Amino acid sequence: MTPKRRDPPVGRGPDSLFAAARRASATPLAARMRPRTLDEFVGQLHLLGTGKPLRDAIEQGRVLSMIFWGPPGTGKTTLARLVAQYTDRYFAPFSAVTEGVPRVREIVAEAEGRLQREGRGTILFVDEIHRFNRAQQDAFLPHVEAGTITLIGATTENPSFALTGALLSRTRVFVLEPLSAEDLNGLLRRALADPERGLGTRALRATDEALAFLAEHADGDARRALTALEAAADAVGDGGEIDRAAAQDALQRRVAHYDNAGEEHFNMLSAYHKSLRGSDPNGALYWMARMIEGGEDPLVMFRRAIAMASEDVGLADPEALKLAIAAREAYRMLGPPEGYLALSQMTIYLATAPKSNRSYMALEAALDAARETPAEPVPLHIRNAPTKLMKELGYHEGYQYAHAVPEAYIPQEYLPERLRGQTFYEPGSFGFEREIAKRLAWWAELKARTTAPPSSPGDAERSPEEAP
Repeated sequence: MTPKRRDPPVGRGPDSLFAAARRASATPLAARMRPRTLDEFVGQLHLLGTGKPLRDAIEQGRVLSMIFWGPPGTGKTTLARLVAQYTDRYFAPFSAVTEGVPRVREIVAEAEGRLQREGRGTILFVDEIHRFNRAQQDAFLPHVEAGTITLIGATTENPSFALTGALLSRTRVFVLEPLSAEDLNGLLRRALADPERGLGTRALRATDEALAFLAEHADGDARRALTALEAAADAVGDGGEIDRAAAQDALQRRVAHYDNAGEEHFNMLSAYHKSLRGSDPNGALYWMARMIEGGEDPLVMFRRAIAMASEDVGLADPEALKLAIAAREAYRMLGPPEGYLALSQMTIYLATAPKSNRSYMALEAALDAARETPAEPVPLHIRNAPTKLMKELGYHEGYQYAHAVPEAYIPQEYLPERLRGQTFYEPGSFGFEREIAKRLAWWAELKARTTAPPSSPGDAERSPEEAP
């Protein structure tokens, strides 16, 4: 049976109606338009659509502690309030930005008393829960386990990084998505027409173009869309028309969705690197520009690009690493905005360069071999022999100096005996590595000739001029 919902108390006294009207006019439009029921809630159909588990749990009054993760303006706080309303629990809001653990203790004490006196549970809603450190997050655990409170946390940060494992194991994480432009357009039209909570009494008109502009440029944030609509309404006045120019003035400059210390920082760096690796200059330039607009330090991008030049371009184009380092130094010399040209040039070069990860693979193979054979001795003939004793022990004996022959190559062993014959580096088939492959093949041919007698007197080694 669905628990009975409690309506807010109705004010008493002759001036209560006028006082309520004054309060309503002072309340921002985004707060006035806050959904009062699940049916009014805009977006998040993957969570709140008919038959979805979260909606069923809310309507049946059997919710447990949970985390709402999503960008601003997607309804995290509103949904928490609706959970309290539908499950007939007291709603205790708490901000991790302005309040601390002592306030948590007060709320828990109040919740215990409420549970004993009324048998009524408490929703402890913690906004910006990721702002709490690990010890502070642990303060919730015993009260969640005891059932004294039902914890609902809201965060814009990835819970995997921002919350403790202990807290995550006791909560369900629900991901809220940015609202679509279609959803926002409908919300704006509802706010314009609503005479009770919206702008319906102000006889305003809005062009389709203006509403479409606000819906698109609010970037999925309902609060931002409604705030801009209210600002545009105030600018044109009662009875006025909101056109695109008014909407654009109200919304002002779009703010990049970026956090140079959070998950979005790593997501965009990853997108930038993968676009470079995938030889897509357009994608790489876009993510580069997004990070610039978001306030990222360009040196962070240079650092990732320099690593990429070795990992993903490697010897297919040896100039890539040099250009990346030179571009970084050019940026340091010029600074923004001129320095962005060097960043752009480097980005395009790396994205369009031939790709090879053979250097990276060779490193991994060599490291694996080094870990598996940590005690293999250096062969005697390639050891240095600066003392008489070392020479007597056979150090350096039999070593052949490569420059003693015109080819500057004399076949001899350089790996420990246990590893002889292993190959760590195999050149790729693109760019400069094609030349490296030719050179390695020539050396392999010379080495083979030293181990097999010539088949005829005319079977002689090629001259250095014929070498790759």
